[in-house]
Amino acid sequence: MSHETLAVILFLTFVAGTLAITVWASRHTKDATDFYAGGRSFSGVQNGLAIGGDYMSAASFLGIAGLIALYGYDGFLYSIGFLVAWLVALLLVAELLRNSGRFTMADVLAFRMSPRPVRTAAGVSTIAVSIFYLLAQMVGAGALVALLFGFTSDFAKNATIVLVGALMIIYVTVGGMKGTTWVQIVKAVLLMGGAALVTLLVLGKFGFNLSTLLRDAADQSGKGDAFLEPGLRYATDASGLTGKLDLISLGLALVLGTAGLPHILIRFYTVPTSRDARKSVQWGIGLIGVFYLLTLVLGFGAAALVGSDAIRKQNPAGNTAAPQLAQEIGNRVFGDAGGTILLAVIAAVAFATILAVVAGLTLASSSSFAHDLYAHVFKRGKVSEREEVRVARIAALVIGAVSIVLGIYAQRLNVAFLVALAFAVAASGNLPAILYSLFWKRFNTSGAVAAIYGGLGSAVFLVTFSPVVSGKETALFADADFAWFPLENPGIVSIPFGFLCGWLGTVLSKEYNNAKYAEIEVRSLTGAGAEGAVQH
Repeated sequence: MSHETLAVILFLTFVAGTLAITVWASRHTKDATDFYAGGRSFSGVQNGLAIGGDYMSAASFLGIAGLIALYGYDGFLYSIGFLVAWLVALLLVAELLRNSGRFTMADVLAFRMSPRPVRTAAGVSTIAVSIFYLLAQMVGAGALVALLFGFTSDFAKNATIVLVGALMIIYVTVGGMKGTTWVQIVKAVLLMGGAALVTLLVLGKFGFNLSTLLRDAADQSGKGDAFLEPGLRYATDASGLTGKLDLISLGLALVLGTAGLPHILIRFYTVPTSRDARKSVQWGIGLIGVFYLLTLVLGFGAAALVGSDAIRKQNPAGNTAAPQLAQEIGNRVFGDAGGTILLAVIAAVAFATILAVVAGLTLASSSSFAHDLYAHVFKRGKVSEREEVRVARIAALVIGAVSIVLGIYAQRLNVAFLVALAFAVAASGNLPAILYSLFWKRFNTSGAVAAIYGGLGSAVFLVTFSPVVSGKETALFADADFAWFPLENPGIVSIPFGFLCGWLGTVLSKEYNNAKYAEIEVRSLTGAGAEGAVQH
């Protein structure tokens, strides 16, 4: 049996299993609380696994492994940034957000402010961040299928992106949060198992000696000791000051972005208590921390055993390094049949990863549209829960279609890099508004709207005129050149700008509601009355 056939069988098995879960969940989804928050019925451990499943995306598995395989030390910076970001989320956001809101990030922001403008801004920001993140998953799907089946035609890659988009729409519209959460739990277990298996095989090949692995990786890379030192991709001698600023910008985006990601934030509403929210983040950190240590072995293992030339030949951005490593180590340890099986397994796991993450992202963005924009802005709260859920399902269909179209055009970009852009947008717009709302008494409607639009707008504006979009062979529009902003990640400018806009908007407005701040302070610290947080 060829690896193509086996991979298809494994993939179809996973899809069939998750669709069965989705149908089962649909029978237990009776109201808006079930659809948006899974009935708040998940334990801390279950939600921790789901958070891990939501967070360990194609960017983590495919993108980071590829960056490490091509750039060594500099690629591992992504793993460090993604992991440290969870400490920010745990210490500043998780428990307080769960206690203060109901379904979405905007519930917290709108509680002590004028709800319509704040919910509009939060809804726009949520959809923008989710679409950036969705792009990365779609690009990963196209790269995987091209490797697995040897496709070189754009039509085949595009068809794959359409298939992934269709499946994610089904998961969200049929299963809601309950179905999506169980899909993410299953996927987290599969991904950890697959990554651990390949890691053990790679370490076994090098006598479980990490130093030997690193030395071989450096030798095979053609870069020598430079492969194990900073400066191959970021802050290179050739890039000068621009490269150093780009590195700082990337670090800021990675560390601060998680606490502003909508699809992560809504996970805190699926647990019954704030204690479970803390426990779920702790479990998530443990799971994610172990996984990112595994990516170190996967990346350097791919450099040592596959070689950077072979990886670039298959995918210039390095997105296929992990499955290529699986095939190579399988061939060396078990023979050709073993390589075929291992490639198929890892490819199927990567597909499972993509499907689970895109479902979470689509749910976050469609929920925000229905709950924030439709129910509270367009209908001014005069809408039934049943109608709100129906609109959320329609929104999932539209957002899925948009992400499919954009994903087709973004296939030249590294998936980890695309996710870093999503982190920058989230940290620039959402995070300032959330932190100010939770911790600053004086914060008001003007400040919240200014923080979100200022941060979001500046991040998207700077990315549009950066080398990511034009002016380079690997840019979104390789044939055009309208880039004047030199940095690839806008975080170093857009994140402080978002905080500045929030402060400026607040001090220029006289609006201030001391009683409402006192109430949300009590809610955030105790959870008292959180269920009714948006019934005003």
